Amino acid sequence: MSAKEKARSGNDAERQREIEKLEKDVEDLKRLAGSEEADAELERVRQEVAQLRSEFYAHLGPWQRAQIARHQQRPYLLDFVQYLFTDFMELHGDRGFGDDKAIITGFAKFHGRPVAVIGHQKGRDTKQRVMRNFGQPKPEGYRKALRIMQLAAKFSRPVLTFIDTPGAYPGIDAEERGQGEAIARNLREMARLPVPVIVTVTGEGGSGGALAVAVGDRINIFENSFYSVISPEGCAAIMWRDATKAEAAAEAMKITAKDLKEFGIVDEIVPEPEGGAHTDHEAAARSLGEVIERQLAELSLERAKDLIEARYQKFRKMGQFFDIQ
Repeated sequence: MSAKEKARSGNDAERQREIEKLEKDVEDLKRLAGSEEADAELERVRQEVAQLRSEFYAHLGPWQRAQIARHQQRPYLLDFVQYLFTDFMELHGDRGFGDDKAIITGFAKFHGRPVAVIGHQKGRDTKQRVMRNFGQPKPEGYRKALRIMQLAAKFSRPVLTFIDTPGAYPGIDAEERGQGEAIARNLREMARLPVPVIVTVTGEGGSGGALAVAVGDRINIFENSFYSVISPEGCAAIMWRDATKAEAAAEAMKITAKDLKEFGIVDEIVPEPEGGAHTDHEAAARSLGEVIERQLAELSLERAKDLIEARYQKFRKMGQFFDIQ
């Protein structure tokens, strides 16, 4: 890490500590509130905290946003299910090997409309993380997701997917059961699903592990999330043989929501509550719900063959291609 990068990281950490100190002052002043003087001081400190937090989060770099995307209190799929859906019924298993708990699938109602819900699920403590395999699916997870998508297509239900994974599980057992084939099959089958598909990157979107359930008509991303072919640490390890240069890699890779929107990789950036989605799950879900409702209304007017053709063209236009004579 260069001296400039170290200085910037140090400044960010210092500003974060300052915000935390002021927040502690707010809590202390709450206990003293009641007198006019204490109330005035409490309001002053609250305003100072709000201003500092707003300035801090408005100027975050790609690496800092990546850390927020990985925050352990970030809302996961089950949190969105709680706030956005009713009558959720989880479906298990790929009907071939087993049930991968890193991916949750099922049917629910979104504002009264039946939909299929698919997404990665991480854990908040060690026991949950191990059970969910840290949000890294194995082949049976992708095959389970595909099974639910095919059921959704059969019953004309839109598919809503939620992306939050560092990537597909790279273990030997996953490779033995056909990890690459499972991801490739999902890419092909999602491209031709005859129902609306809305994708949202809620945390980190890592490589094919994310893309395997992310071929959609609309691709959304939370403002502090990132979506990339590889993690910043992985990129740094390959390019410089030094994973500590992850911050420089994050800058070079253009992984932030703003960059992805400019490149046409995502369609819409979902605003987060001040301080990040981890500070207020309900507000984050509410913002996403408004976006999904509008997009579903638009896509529902399209014929199935038009949806498929537009989805195909959408992905064909990504990237640049040159003919070499």
